[in-house]
Amino acid sequence: MQTEKTDFPYTIKSSPDYAFLNVTIPSGKTLKAEAQAMAAMDTSISMKTKMKGGLKRIISGEKLFINEYSAGNKDAYIGLAPGTPGDIAHLYLENETVFVQNGSFLASGTDISTGIEFQGFKGFFSGEKLFMIRCNGNGDLWFNTYGGLIEIDVNNQYVVDTGYIVAFTEGLQYKVQPVGGMKSLFFSGEGLVCRFSGEGKVWIQTRLTQGFVRWANAFRRVQKKSN
Repeated sequence: MQTEKTDFPYTIKSSPDYAFLNVTIPSGKTLKAEAQAMAAMDTSISMKTKMKGGLKRIISGEKLFINEYSAGNKDAYIGLAPGTPGDIAHLYLENETVFVQNGSFLASGTDISTGIEFQGFKGFFSGEKLFMIRCNGNGDLWFNTYGGLIEIDVNNQYVVDTGYIVAFTEGLQYKVQPVGGMKSLFFSGEGLVCRFSGEGKVWIQTRLTQGFVRWANAFRRVQKKSN
């Protein structure tokens, strides 16, 4: 797994608060990107949409729409903007697998397979989505965060709140559990955590979507009912 090698020349601007990804698609090549992420592109680029998930998508109701952007007979530019304010990370996979949180996948080369991966009851009890996005193969992978990005080398064990997990490498084992027993789950204000074990990497974000929603709700205008 590398961070310097790339098949698609790119730059990341306005990082880490409002990161924006600029990618050059080489002539004849195709870039996969999250639906609705495209902010600007050359007129020579052609686009088509695919939906991933198969039977897992039907069972869960989870949908993964990916647009494919192809350059014609010359290199072409595309700008991608994540849906949340935060940072963007780049990895170059070499026959490797990374699991990315639903909503954090941004873009990849076509030699990276992207599919919805079942988490079983781990995801069910965590209150998070039942599915992660499994990214496997050779080539570029970009994912985004809500808030800043922290990369952690796990050697033995590490605990992360489920809502802060952005991605992790294949091979790490994990268990989802209350941070301090079932009583703390309901009364402490803390949710469930993932206890990772083994060796690998975990990427976490510095902000929690649900936390922002709770904070913003206090300022929500409430219309009084008329008698």
